[in-house]
Amino acid sequence: MAKQGTPRVLVAKVGLDGHDRGAKLVARALCDAGMEVIYTGIRQSPEMVAEAALQEDVDIVGLSILSGAHLELFPRALDELKKRGLEDIIVIAGGIIPEGDYPALRQMGVKEIFGPGTPTHEIVDFIRKSLAERESGR
Repeated sequence: MAKQGTPRVLVAKVGLDGHDRGAKLVARALCDAGMEVIYTGIRQSPEMVAEAALQEDVDIVGLSILSGAHLELFPRALDELKKRGLEDIIVIAGGIIPEGDYPALRQMGVKEIFGPGTPTHEIVDFIRKSLAERESGR
């Protein structure tokens, strides 16, 4: 992973979601902010996401979901990352996720959740801040 320099971010649509406009918009904004972005496309399994994170040596995994299966798929994705020794990757989430589910997602290891309409600069700022904290050991 790029401990210093350009952040590497994997953006993935997990599950059976076929709508990826929001994920592509975020991926573009991250690119425009100077980050290296790997977009895996739609209908990715948790195993595929974790394997791509390993192969691409990313700092951040952004999981996007609209289907409502986040409480099933996100723990699986986090487990697959752990199986590959990638616990230090910061995982963020976006899409249509009820706010009532945020505490459970954070407890399982999702660092932040961004809902529809979140300004992309907030996502960029969060990623930069999180990576700086990780590098400083906080």
